[in-house]
Amino acid sequence: MNPKVAVNGSKRERLMDSAMIGKIEKAKRYAEEPERVRITAMTVMFRGEHGTYQVTYDHGQWQCGCRFFAQRKVCSHTMALERMFGDQLAGPSEPAQESQR
Repeated sequence: MNPKVAVNGSKRERLMDSAMIGKIEKAKRYAEEPERVRITAMTVMFRGEHGTYQVTYDHGQWQCGCRFFAQRKVCSHTMALERMFGDQLAGPSEPAQESQR
């Protein structure tokens, strides 16, 4: 295995050290374990059938820029995101955990 890799297809090369290889392997493992992730806040752009809407989630509270959400405080966009992220969404009273290194 060649330890040198081209960066962005340029002639400039860098040495990929063992620490970086270890981090790549760890990232692959983490990606297969979604239960490690708790989403406390996020903002997404959701492309619906009638337009694109900004949807936010913040500690259990949803907001969406669509008219239906303004009337009902729930919409197809927020429901779809709840289905997509399910148990990864942190609830309103769930404290943020400090990072551990």
